Amino acid sequence: MTLVAELRVSRGSFVLELPLSVEPGEVVALLGPNGAGKTTALRALSGLIALTDGHIRLDDHTWDAPPSVFTPAERREVGVLFQDYLLFGHLSALENVAFGLRARGYRRAAARERAAQWLTRVGLADYAQRKPRALSGGQAQRVALARALVTEPELLLLDEPLAALDAGTKLQVRADLAHHLRDYPGHTVLVTHDPLDAMVLADRLVILENGAIVQQGPPAEVAARPRSDYVADLMGLNLYRGTARGAIAQLEGGGSITLAEPAEGPVYIAFAPNAVGLHPERPVGSPRNSWPVTITGIEQHAHTTRVRLDGVPPVLADITPATVAQLRLHPGQRLWAAVKATETRSYPA
Repeated sequence: MTLVAELRVSRGSFVLELPLSVEPGEVVALLGPNGAGKTTALRALSGLIALTDGHIRLDDHTWDAPPSVFTPAERREVGVLFQDYLLFGHLSALENVAFGLRARGYRRAAARERAAQWLTRVGLADYAQRKPRALSGGQAQRVALARALVTEPELLLLDEPLAALDAGTKLQVRADLAHHLRDYPGHTVLVTHDPLDAMVLADRLVILENGAIVQQGPPAEVAARPRSDYVADLMGLNLYRGTARGAIAQLEGGGSITLAEPAEGPVYIAFAPNAVGLHPERPVGSPRNSWPVTITGIEQHAHTTRVRLDGVPPVLADITPATVAQLRLHPGQRLWAAVKATETRSYPA
């Protein structure tokens, strides 16, 4: 059973137009900047808002097809895991998981038995009687996941499921969530701002900007060939658009790049910030791209330093603290940026 949707929602001046399909067992991640339409898409799929036009179909069942068909949220086979989990503070972990079953008419004993099985599956059998305030963030996330899956929904919606966790907890919980999603036979739609969550959890990425798809595909493909500034920034890449004539691409914003492989016509050119070298004088030697730049910002990123450079073209460079000290880098300083042609990737625009 494939979930097939044409999501069209108008809210004032904003319009979401999102064609979406999800296969059984597939995890599709929606990514995009704030206001792109990700939450609107989740609300439409869950039945919290109605479509303005289009349809949502799962196998022979139509959930929404204006103006004549609309299935309310409580009658859709949908499980939702929210960013803040929304566990009931006065109920135990067991009762939280059993809540959805009770709402669907299960007797108390049967609901609790099934809820206990799910708590065992997520490794929380010993925490069944604890209230949410006595659980860690990772434990609360697993309780919320069990609650979402215990009713065996056809569609699972994950709204920033790891955003509330600290960095130390997130690593393990992300791995646990990936394991449970691999075992889930239904359809999963994940909304996240975190590219690592998307890369680890999703089979396919759908990038939204201003209510429309700008790129989609397997995570590795999207990461290797970004098609917008947002995607390039998400993946941590420098991205330019230009016109190639053989080994040289003239960039739309000015300047040129020597490519690793000859091309013709409109192209995107991408390379990683750590491929950029900084030099006090114009470098000589092996063939490379080099151009004058001025430092506009310096930021510490874990074990590297990111330097923002104005030039033609502007560029981001990731360098070591040793290089910062050696070059005595500071805002306003003028340098030369260099990138070997072999470090660039080009593909049709």
